[in-house]
Amino acid sequence: MKNSRRSFIKKSAITFGAFTIVPRHVLGNGFIAPSDKFSLGVIGSGTQSRGLASGFIKMAETQLIAACDVNSKKMAEFNANFFKSVTETDNNISQLKTYIDYHELLKRDDIDGVIVSTPDHWHAIASIDSMRAGKHVYCEKPLSHTIEEGRAMVNASRKYKKILQTGSMQRSSYNFRQAVGLIRNGYLGKIEKVLVNVGNPYSKCNLPYQPTPKNIDWERWIGPAPMRAYHSTLVDADFFPRWRWYKEFGGGVLADWGAHMFDIVQWALDMDDSGPVKLLAPREPNAVKGLIMNYSNGIEVVHEDFHRGFGVRFIGSKGTLDVSRGYLDSNVKGLVKTSLKGSKTDVYFSDDHLKDWIDSVKNNTLPICDAEIGHRSASVCHLGNIAYELREELNWDPKEEVFIENNKANFMKSKFYRNPYLLTE
Repeated sequence: MKNSRRSFIKKSAITFGAFTIVPRHVLGNGFIAPSDKFSLGVIGSGTQSRGLASGFIKMAETQLIAACDVNSKKMAEFNANFFKSVTETDNNISQLKTYIDYHELLKRDDIDGVIVSTPDHWHAIASIDSMRAGKHVYCEKPLSHTIEEGRAMVNASRKYKKILQTGSMQRSSYNFRQAVGLIRNGYLGKIEKVLVNVGNPYSKCNLPYQPTPKNIDWERWIGPAPMRAYHSTLVDADFFPRWRWYKEFGGGVLADWGAHMFDIVQWALDMDDSGPVKLLAPREPNAVKGLIMNYSNGIEVVHEDFHRGFGVRFIGSKGTLDVSRGYLDSNVKGLVKTSLKGSKTDVYFSDDHLKDWIDSVKNNTLPICDAEIGHRSASVCHLGNIAYELREELNWDPKEEVFIENNKANFMKSKFYRNPYLLTE
């Protein structure tokens, strides 16, 4: 995206319209009154949400004033984390109003932005409701639960002129920014193949019955998904609950980590507004690796374990480059230390993913992982899951977002919604 991002941002400023809340520090007097801060509400108070809240609490220009969850146990843990963070940062805002129904939170006129950190099957509906209510949105990755949901979220962002940042934080990390800059500027030569190691595709949820504890509103937790019995694995197991493993609520680890790693592939290949055109999953019914995705530029992306943990390996005509959160290296000597100052191809970057969202709202520009980008990266994961489930060659038109001559696959771009939890826009 040599010049395309600049023109995209310029056009977006016209499209979104002027942002009307200007904090006092922007005007130069150096003081931020509580009433001038960007006020936040949180939908979903689990592990990830607590980490995000702590990050926003540390910012001088933001304040967290409301939170919502259908699970009173998680809400209590969020509360404890909130007051601990407030004390550590010497923040004088110590009031946090909590809710069970997020619609009550959205009725508040004093909330400017909403953090959506629910299970994946709630992302689209909660985000669209928030934007319709006049709130900007920071939504966790993967942005959507289906391809159709992602497009609806983009449509809502444009219709209501709200900034949506996707929580693909790796775009604001040095390792990945440097890797993408090197590749986009040709230091690895012509990219021929990319290996992506992430976890398995989704499976259907067949957990046995457990009685529902009193601390959770199970009807609302299930929401638009098919009704099934409670099981603690979906809610309380380990550090991160395992709802993400199952098709009904998530996209497997393929989508959970793929939304990070395939996102970097999209970025590096300059495909933020596109995606693969052909997918071929292995024929073996139990294979959970081996998916091949071909892009229109001839590059082959393979879901394959190259034995370095979750990460990406770019294979170019001049050598290879491996990148993950824990490493950035290449078989081309000295490559990863190359300075990209003055490079011909610009790579938009941020050093703080959360602040990038706030700055984008204030400046009326698109954030580093705008709704369209988040949707496209999530779509790669959804396409992969569909391919693994059908076990047949799929031809995808990324412009029209349809499978070519495959009604069964096109049907899987969406899902059934349980009344009254329906997708709009």
